[in-house]
Amino acid sequence: MGDTCRIELDGTPFEFPVIEGTENERAIDISKLRSETGYITLDGGYGNTGSCTSAITFIDGDQGILRYRGIPIEELAEKSSFIETAWLVIFGKLPTQADRDRFATMLTEHSMLDENMKKHFDGYPTNAHPMAILSAMINTLSAHDPEVWEADDDESIERAAAVLMSKVRTIAAAAYKSSVGEPIVYPRYDLRYAENFLHMMFSKPYKDYEPTPAVAKALNLFLLLHADHEQNCSTSTVRMVASSEANMFASCSAGVCALWGPLHGGANVAVIEMLQQIHDGGISVDEYVKKVKNKEDGVKLMGFGHRVYRNFDPRSKILKAAADDMLKELDIHDPLLEIAGELAEAALSDDYFVSRKLYPNVDFYSGIILRAMGIPVNMFTVMFAIGRMPGWIANWKEIHDDPKGRIYRPRQIYVGPTDQHWVPREER
Repeated sequence: MGDTCRIELDGTPFEFPVIEGTENERAIDISKLRSETGYITLDGGYGNTGSCTSAITFIDGDQGILRYRGIPIEELAEKSSFIETAWLVIFGKLPTQADRDRFATMLTEHSMLDENMKKHFDGYPTNAHPMAILSAMINTLSAHDPEVWEADDDESIERAAAVLMSKVRTIAAAAYKSSVGEPIVYPRYDLRYAENFLHMMFSKPYKDYEPTPAVAKALNLFLLLHADHEQNCSTSTVRMVASSEANMFASCSAGVCALWGPLHGGANVAVIEMLQQIHDGGISVDEYVKKVKNKEDGVKLMGFGHRVYRNFDPRSKILKAAADDMLKELDIHDPLLEIAGELAEAALSDDYFVSRKLYPNVDFYSGIILRAMGIPVNMFTVMFAIGRMPGWIANWKEIHDDPKGRIYRPRQIYVGPTDQHWVPREER
């Protein structure tokens, strides 16, 4: 008999089991609370509610720990690649060489879009947001490939995952090309995942784009570090939709919509907007830091601190090193990136921010990296979506593979009017 939690309601005691995860996280299992007591719990925003058990990602925000399938993010960043890490996240183990080769081949073979899909891009205005196009086009993909609706075993799920992960790059790059009035660029068979995306983004009919090693490495790390992050807004949205037995593409399309929100996927955009505000305002970093500390209206330090991490975001350390290498190799002189460097140095040396553990987070450095690559700001959240796709697919698979799975159906406490009656229109 395991531990239990005793709750007394209206003088009557009830006991509920306590469950413990493999990393010693503890939870009270209240799945029978309503049936046994007539009560439900109320937890606005689900901040203290575990919606599932999961074997994909572990985070310890106090210690600054992030692990995919038990492997520290630092090891994966140093020794792995985005594609290998994606397979690990989706299927729960590191791929063999045969697994890795097969998946990479599928990613290459499925990178092309059906020619008929290109007509859809013409239907969007040139100022359409790429996230709107991305979400719609992911659903459109499933119409062109009905096999993905029936993905049921590991083999067919692997194929569906490869189709989605491969084509999402092509869709993203095509959406960008359409928005700037340039022809859509075909993927190349000889390029790796990150390099192929950069080729489709920046090549022109008369000139191929060749990324430097530091740029390719930085993008690979960006994608790897965003591959999953536990039950955030978009991931829990994917699970919610998947619980209805919706297919992988429909579920991940819903994740794109959730990520689009500025409180979720727009954090790195906010970093660049802050840097632009400092630059356009002609104020020094010291002046801006003072405004932040004085809590002046509308002045915020974006890209510092994290809701989950009460310590240094482990991803930010890795991205900072990649950003430093890339900026050095490219020899970029961008006033916004120079301001970013000054701001990070000022905050890390100021006890006001250090004592509050407001360290630069992954969004701070990802914004710097994407800007230095030449990725436009309205594509930043799209880049996040490309990186997060393995985590969404893995969470969809966890729902799909659960024989005891039920459709998600949160409860509510009703606070509206009571016992109302219909009134004829002339009497209202």
